Amino acid sequence: MTGLDERGPGSTVPRADPQGDPFLRTRFALPTRPATYLRRERLVKHLDQALLTPLTMVSGAAGAGKTLLVADWAAGPDRSVAWLTTEPADQACGMFWAYLLQALRASGVPLSAEVGFPADASRVDRALLARLAADLCARDRPVIVVLDEFDRVTDPEIAEQLEFVLHHAGRGMRLILVTRTEPLLPLHRYRAAGEMTEIRNAELAFTPEEAAVLLELHGLRLPVHAACGLVERTRGWAAGLRLCALAAQDSPDPETYLKEFEADRTAVADFLLAEVLKRQSPETQDLLLRVSVLDRFCPDLANALTERTDAESALAALHRENAFVEDLGHTWYRLHPLFGEILHAHLRVRCPGLEPDLHRRAAAWLRRSGSLAESLGHGAAAYDWEFTAAALVDDLAIGQLFTGLSSDDLAELFSRMGPGTTGAAADLVRAARELSRCDLDRGLSHLRQAERSLAGEPLSTGDDSPGPAAARLSCALLEALAARLTGSPGRAERAAEAAERLQEEVPAHLLDAHPELTALLLTHLGATWLWAGRLEDARGALTTVAGCSGGASTALPREESLAHLALIDYLNGWLGRAERKARAALTKTERFSLPQASGSGIELLVLAAVAVDRNELGQARELLDAAADARRVMRDPVREAGRAIATARLHLARGDTRAALETARATVAADVVSPWAEGHMALVASAAHLAEGRPETAAELLGAVSEGQPACVVGAARAQLAAGKSAAAIDLLDGLRPGCRTGPAVTVRASLLRAQAADAAGDFATSRRLVAQALHEARRERLRRPFLEAGPWIRPLLDTVPLRRLAEGWLPLGPPPHGGPPRHDEEQPPVPVVEELSGRERDVVERLAQMMSTEQIAADLFVSVNTVKTHLKSVYRKLAVSRRHDAVRRARELGLL
Repeated sequence: MTGLDERGPGSTVPRADPQGDPFLRTRFALPTRPATYLRRERLVKHLDQALLTPLTMVSGAAGAGKTLLVADWAAGPDRSVAWLTTEPADQACGMFWAYLLQALRASGVPLSAEVGFPADASRVDRALLARLAADLCARDRPVIVVLDEFDRVTDPEIAEQLEFVLHHAGRGMRLILVTRTEPLLPLHRYRAAGEMTEIRNAELAFTPEEAAVLLELHGLRLPVHAACGLVERTRGWAAGLRLCALAAQDSPDPETYLKEFEADRTAVADFLLAEVLKRQSPETQDLLLRVSVLDRFCPDLANALTERTDAESALAALHRENAFVEDLGHTWYRLHPLFGEILHAHLRVRCPGLEPDLHRRAAAWLRRSGSLAESLGHGAAAYDWEFTAAALVDDLAIGQLFTGLSSDDLAELFSRMGPGTTGAAADLVRAARELSRCDLDRGLSHLRQAERSLAGEPLSTGDDSPGPAAARLSCALLEALAARLTGSPGRAERAAEAAERLQEEVPAHLLDAHPELTALLLTHLGATWLWAGRLEDARGALTTVAGCSGGASTALPREESLAHLALIDYLNGWLGRAERKARAALTKTERFSLPQASGSGIELLVLAAVAVDRNELGQARELLDAAADARRVMRDPVREAGRAIATARLHLARGDTRAALETARATVAADVVSPWAEGHMALVASAAHLAEGRPETAAELLGAVSEGQPACVVGAARAQLAAGKSAAAIDLLDGLRPGCRTGPAVTVRASLLRAQAADAAGDFATSRRLVAQALHEARRERLRRPFLEAGPWIRPLLDTVPLRRLAEGWLPLGPPPHGGPPRHDEEQPPVPVVEELSGRERDVVERLAQMMSTEQIAADLFVSVNTVKTHLKSVYRKLAVSRRHDAVRRARELGLL
């Protein structure tokens, strides 16, 4: 070996390393930045902190852009940097320090001759390191040393020597390590003392905005939103973005290429296979290839795929080495998306036929660990449909085919299950899919086949597994759904009773994990009872579901239950209650971003029917169209009858009696007759006949269905009154049960009929009193149709001053009688508000007039949003309105604005 004496006095600058070979000058040169290099100021500013701390570490995966970042920073003006690119040959201490000393001299650092030079490639004298540290410490300005690719230095002795020099050089040295892995230096001490600057993989990743600029440097113009997809796929990996950009330059459609390129057929694959995979041991390569079939993995799951026990240490090492294995926390990992794609493709080439077996092992492990969704995905990927269907049914998760965040994914997954898959679980899944599409014949056929397969099997297996009990409980759920679709309350009750018995045979933890099963079952039972006219029974079941918890898994049955409760309120004449419940139903699935068209859409039909009664006919049409556009609705008898009733009432309100009659004649197929559906259809038909001058026919239609239905009794009374039989009409109205749960939509009509009879008898005082009572009752509900349908007798009454005041602002009265000007004694100021607005309420109204949102009003008044909402409710009540623009209009009429 050749070299100079480590003691140094009288020595000259060496021209060769300790082995006598000339120094490789390229190792001291700053790497050249390509013309398309993008300088990212956020990283440069962070790197400027390297001048303030003794140690800086820039750590990232291969191709993360760390070397070019530091090189670009080092090339800045008035900055002298000693750059050394390390190599595997530097594992010998003497060789490493020889090159580092030469890097200092090459950068213009005038080291004292007393520092010396290593004479032996394998070792370095401690005294030399002490002299070097002392020389650096004596300098006025710190020397900046960059060690690139420091992950190649694996000798702990070199790391210890480097830390010794850094520590004793004090303010005279700033060390920047560019590395794929954390160095062996005592980093914890530097971190604790605040003497370390760190730039890691996450910070090195390109943002979508930076990616768009980088692509533009390559001649590719891509909007930021389009660059987001590429950044997501590459995780902002610098080399991946650049290689993709270079490849896209040769594509006739660069934007499409960047969206759809196959990673395993690009230069990206060559880079990752060479720089990452081939650097690993054969065992680690095998591990990486096998876990490429997984979205995420832990050591135990990886061991299940490799059939070894070394995954824990291997995965931890890969993560430390920034080898594109990302730590998700709690010992779970995932592969970088591009790396995973490439490894997956490489697995198929290197180990053809192994992939299905890996999926099968993963599915079994994940099922044992309770990760059902992932287990199903791997079972399907292994084409093991018997396992996959059984996993869903045995976990009591068949309800997830109907509701929850994964319902669409499960439907798509099982759509690939072929007809050759046999077994009770497979038939139950097929039955659920067909019934969810309301295909009764196919659904019941598969359900009966599943029941035959389960016949004779014991309920319990004697262990913790659910056994056939879970499958039979799934049968009961599907039977209840079939009962709902056919309008069969007896069948629904039998299914519910069977389910109650079977729940005792199923492990409690499964029932707790799947609240959607009970929620769906009660929803189907409640809907069937509703169809049969058992409104109170239905209300009890549906209220239980509406108040249950369960998050996204029960959102759909809660929406359905609220919608059916809204329908019950509408049938009983409570429009405001019906509207509130229907709107609450709409928000249940919105909160979890579930498909809006996944339920029955009854809430839309209820809102449409309410809009008709309020004479908001355009809104009613929009709501009916929205209900008809639903792509996957539950087409049960309740929905079909509700749609027909709302549509017929809209036709009637628009004066199209023929269309109203045709719609009302439509029959709804069901096992039992629904009293309310039959009654409301007859009510619409009766009103149509009345409009066409056939009161006898109208009365006859309602004679058979009015019993027990107040709305139909009132309709029959109207027909009798139109036929000139006032006494018969009053008798019918007097026969209404006192204290029944009848809302304004019924009672207002009854009051108007009594008023009409009094008016015809010449009792004008009673008539005015009853109309005033009806106006008071209808005002809060904005119930307009009864007054518009009442006939010409009511108009002179509404034109009187007291009644006009009650109608003003919410009930359109049209022009005065005969089109003339109002009488002098009727010229009165606007109706005063029932209760004066407070000062703060006036502030809110003024800002409503300025078209400010609730949030903007809150900010402007320095109050909370909830406080503004409270003021709005009070304003609406005092002004007798329910909408913002109505409140502003009313306030202007009253001179409040």
